[in-house]
Formats: sequence, structure tokens, C-alpha cells
Amino acid sequence: MAKRKTTLLITGGAGFIGSQFIKYLLHAYQEYHIINFDKLTYCGNLENLQEVKDIPRYTFIQGDICDAKAIENIARQKPDVIINFAAESHVDRSISDPTAFLKTNLWGVYTLLEAVKKHHIKKFIQISTEEVYGSTISGSFKEGEALLPSSPYSTSKASGDLLCLSYIKTYQLPVIITRSSNNFGPFQYPEKIIPLFITNLLENKKVPLYGSGQNTRDWLHVMDNCRAIDLVLHKGKEGQIYNIGGINEKTNLQLTKIILNILGKSSEYIQHVKDRPGHDKRYSLNCEKIKKLGWRPQLNNFEKALRDTVLWYQNNELWWKKIKSGKYLEYYKKTI
Repeated sequence: MAKRKTTLLITGGAGFIGSQFIKYLLHAYQEYHIINFDKLTYCGNLENLQEVKDIPRYTFIQGDICDAKAIENIARQKPDVIINFAAESHVDRSISDPTAFLKTNLWGVYTLLEAVKKHHIKKFIQISTEEVYGSTISGSFKEGEALLPSSPYSTSKASGDLLCLSYIKTYQLPVIITRSSNNFGPFQYPEKIIPLFITNLLENKKVPLYGSGQNTRDWLHVMDNCRAIDLVLHKGKEGQIYNIGGINEKTNLQLTKIILNILGKSSEYIQHVKDRPGHDKRYSLNCEKIKKLGWRPQLNNFEKALRDTVLWYQNNELWWKKIKSGKYLEYYKKTI
């Protein structure tokens, strides 16, 4: 009798991190079947998955994690693991209108947890963010510290995390949470700072830098995050939280100057704009827990990884220009 393939349900798999994780898994594990369940909102892009779309072990289903009936239909197929990348994640958008963030990042998590409980799914991994801890002037946050989110986005993610923790305690569900620092790399939607600044400069436009640019972020290459999540999937302990940091702290001004230097642009391309409401000063994660599992960031030469990212955007203008022009929505309607 042929051995049953391990089936992973990846929600939000057409987004930046989710799509990179799917490609990573399909290449790393020949015995895995991947179901990609994605609503295809404005930042969900099936072009991110062109290289794997014809692999028989990969299936795409369009749907919303808030749709209990749709989740029930998939959960009946008894996937071995659910990994939830689905999220509304842009802070500025959450400040303008928090509605979608609360729906997806809290109600969507609830819908998935109920499916895990009902169908006895073996493992559920919730992909979260360092932003749930809030800001710190010094030191680094450990996994057990109190959550003090600042924005509607980070509050919605913290709410989802707390719901996961309650299901662990009340129902003994096999849940693990990962919280990563700011990701960067190829295929990132150009509303986030690194791809926005790169593509603006490639178009010979200025880059909008909030305030004085002294807000500090820790940068993690998306593939290092994928490797960390893979390790958590196979060696992580149920009921635990794992921080994943890049150990590359830079102020936004430092980051901007590095990008300008790579592209041969002067500081005249910086346009200081009014600071974002509630803008966190600094994020920093203590990652000793996941290091004990054997993880270390491999792409930790930040400037080289950033140069490679800039090169990718230079070589893939069609991908990001279609998005920035609004033509991607027209494209995806014709392909679904």
C-alpha cells in the first residue's frame, strides 16, 4: 500500500511570506501535498507561485478564512497541518479602516481554530508578528512577555494570538505561534517600506520617510523565516511561541540610505513626511528559544541580501509595475 502523503493546508499562501513558504516546502519535501487557500485580496498574487502551479502536489483554492463553510469543506479532507499566513498586515491601512483587520486577524483565526478542534487536525501554526509586543527603547522581547500592541493591525494580531493561547489551555489544541521581525525579499508587495522605496527610486521618484526616520526595525530575510517556520513545523513544541528575528536592526533612515547607495541616488530623494499616528519606536526580539532548536539566520549579511533584493526588483519590473499601476487586479480576474 502506498504511503499517504502529508497534506498541509496553507492559508494566505498567495501573499508574500506564504507564497515563498509554499515554494520552499514543495522543493524541500517530495512527500508533501500543499493546499493553498487564499482569498486573493489586493496583495494576494498568484504570479508569486508561477514556478509551482503545475506541480501535481500543489492545489490552489480561492476562499476566505472567515467563511466557516469553506473552511469546513477543506477540513473534512483531514489535512495533517494548517499553517495560517492569512492576514491583513499593512499598518497604515489598519489606521484608516480597522474593519478588515479585525475580521481576518481575529474572526478568521477563530474559524480555523474551530475547524482544528472539530476535525482533530494534528497541528496548527499561527504566523504572527513582533508588533504584538509593542515598542521598546532597550532590550529584546521574550515570548512570555505581556502584549502591548499600538496599532489596530498589531492589536488584531495580538487578539488572534490570545485566542490561540486560550484554545491551547481550554481545549488542549496542538497550536504553535511564530512571531517574526520585519521580513524582506523578492515578491514583497510594494506598499511595504523596502519594495516601495526600491520601486520608487527605480521610477526616479522620491521616497516618503516618516518623521525623522529614527524608528528602528529588525530585518529578516523571508527565506530565513521560511527555514525557521519549517523547523517549528517539524521540531517545535505544541503550545509554545517562537520568536524569529533577523538580528539586523536599522533605523528607517539608515535603511533608506543603504537603498539610496545601492541605486546610486543622493539623499535629495528622501522626502520627509508627517509621522504615522502611534508609530512604534523600536522592535526587538530575543530569539534564544528558536536557536535552541538549531536555527540561525543564513542570509544575515544584510547589505548583500538587500542588494540581491534590489536586483530582483530591477529584473522583475513587469511584476511590480503591474501592481503599482493597478493592472494586477484586472489580470487576476481573467485568470481565476
